[in-house]
Amino acid sequence: MKGTIIKNIAFITGSAGFIGFHLSNLLLANKWTVIGLDAITNYYDIKLKHDRHNILKKNKNFVGYEGFIQDNKLLDKIFFSHKPNFIVHLAAQAGVRYSIENPLSYVESNLLGTFHILEIAKKYKPEHFLVASTSSVYGNNEVLPFSENHKSDNPMSFYAATKKSNEVMAHSYSHLFKIPTTVFRFFTVYGPWSRPDMALIKFTKNILNKKPIEIYNNGNMRRDFTYIDDLVQCIKLLINVKPLNPENRISEIENDSISKTAPFRIVNIGNSNSINLLDYVKVLEESLGVIAEKKYLGVQNGEVLETYSDVKLLKNLIGICPNTSIEKGVMEFVKWFRSYYD
Repeated sequence: MKGTIIKNIAFITGSAGFIGFHLSNLLLANKWTVIGLDAITNYYDIKLKHDRHNILKKNKNFVGYEGFIQDNKLLDKIFFSHKPNFIVHLAAQAGVRYSIENPLSYVESNLLGTFHILEIAKKYKPEHFLVASTSSVYGNNEVLPFSENHKSDNPMSFYAATKKSNEVMAHSYSHLFKIPTTVFRFFTVYGPWSRPDMALIKFTKNILNKKPIEIYNNGNMRRDFTYIDDLVQCIKLLINVKPLNPENRISEIENDSISKTAPFRIVNIGNSNSINLLDYVKVLEESLGVIAEKKYLGVQNGEVLETYSDVKLLKNLIGICPNTSIEKGVMEFVKWFRSYYD
């Protein structure tokens, strides 16, 4: 008697977004079925979102939906029809600065939207629920590098506050309904197909158009830059590393952040290499062959001055961690930028 073939079917929210597009592409390349949902909001150019989704739709194993994660009827229809066994929740209203201008959009998408995803997870019981958070939850923590077990309840921006809330909400559902849950804390992701509101693409457009780029805190900022291909490879591997219920745990992993009361874990995904903002700009200038005109400004309200990831747990769980150099990552971005925007 032949054994049952178990299909890998992932439901990815934000599938037309920067990270969602790359993750969907990677899973499809590995013969997964991907069910994608994206609201295609006009926070930035929707052409970029449609172009990403159109690439995914060329694969017969991709099914794309346009709609809001707050639409419970749509979610129920998707899960009843496709029965995905994994959820990767990436959809969110992003951006530290925009959260000061339009905080309500963060409440609606990040808080209410995540609640509806948690409710659908409670109903359909996926094998593993994975949700995106951000290094911004660490705030201006003075202990570096940032470890998953560090204090993270003093966010500097409303965006970070909503993502920390998502972590706490997900823990409660994991505990109450025994949903294996992994939270990712992403560290400054960059690369091809990135959002137009991100620093790298804004810098590139201004440099090529001979406009000044804005350098906050007079350049005294450091970031742990994570290349997109590294990030989604880590997510793919973590999908199969489910946190166990406390009563089923046999051995503890060193540096683990696993909850004592739920099948719940938080994992940093970063390059573990904090780089000065001006050095980052210099690498971009070299890739473009153009020196940027720089406009130095004070610190931006809500911005963290330095991020630096401790990725020992990530490596203990999947055996690898991001390692693409900033030179190679920026060069790949510039190649895509010239191809796409020319």
